Amino acid sequence: MNGEREGKHKGPGRAGGGAWRAAVPVAAAIGVALVVGGGVDFVHSRQDSDEPKPKAAKTKAVGKADVKGPRYVVGVRRTGTALVVRDVRTGDDVGLPVAAPQGQSFQRIASGGDGSYVVAAKTAKKVTFQRLNLDKNGHPKELAEIPRVAVAGISTPWSDLAVAADGDKIAYVTYRGTRSRLDVISIDTGQRKTWTTKASARLSSLSWAGDTLSFVWNPLRKVNGKLVEIRHQVHTLDTGGPAGDLALSKPVLKLPKGSETAVLSQDGQTVVAGVTDQSQIALQAFSVETGRPTKVLWQKQVKGTGDLTGLDSDATGGHLLITGGDGRLYIQGAPAVPAGDLADAAW
Repeated sequence: MNGEREGKHKGPGRAGGGAWRAAVPVAAAIGVALVVGGGVDFVHSRQDSDEPKPKAAKTKAVGKADVKGPRYVVGVRRTGTALVVRDVRTGDDVGLPVAAPQGQSFQRIASGGDGSYVVAAKTAKKVTFQRLNLDKNGHPKELAEIPRVAVAGISTPWSDLAVAADGDKIAYVTYRGTRSRLDVISIDTGQRKTWTTKASARLSSLSWAGDTLSFVWNPLRKVNGKLVEIRHQVHTLDTGGPAGDLALSKPVLKLPKGSETAVLSQDGQTVVAGVTDQSQIALQAFSVETGRPTKVLWQKQVKGTGDLTGLDSDATGGHLLITGGDGRLYIQGAPAVPAGDLADAAW
């Protein structure tokens, strides 16, 4: 996924309760190590417990942390004014916060495909993109605007961002009212393609597999005078084909109850969805070819995590970051890390 996620800029709710990702603090993440190749497989298949541990045990766990994935998470402050780097092993911030350029507000962040991070920043009339690099110790090294790459339109707190694994393409969603617009821009040339829709719907969970972009299609309907998301369906779009209407995208599968987020494996064969059921969260794999579930990759007992509102992979496609609403980061191999100050995060 700034301060606009709360308060007056609340979006339509989900069918069955809850609110748009825009109105939910995007504040928790779970890193899950995956192997991608002919599908997705969980490296350490197990069920974890979220029961609190004594302080002595927690300190010991930090010292022996064996994180399955990148060491650092870069987050967008909920105010949109700065980026912070956080060590997932300790929960500590690394270096000083990186301030947003004058007249701009950070909104979304994604892995840049080469160890860097791409950040979307909104202005009054357009969205610009910055690239953040870290040094070997995780300290912010430089933040530079990506030349020739910008999106005209209204960026909202429920806009979404994804960068292709090769680092060449950016996908970004803007809105006019409840109508979404998807732009795909080449970082090397600045050339773009645009897909729009006349339907009221939210696009979320953008992810790449080569030239194929997947997203979750969330159509909206008025229920008791309030807009709600009536279903959550994974679609794929061939961005190498013609631009135009988002109706050109292909429905792949309808997400099960308790699931609103999904990511496409880099080989394009598997969709992994985040699912909540009372006090348990899980990752469920589905076949793209059949749309049917194949296996549960991972599950964990978590108290009060709320809806899972995001699911993103790192640059390798081998580790996932699940975004929840309980203000903590859950990383395999490390204790939970507080992150209630973050509106969006990437690793």
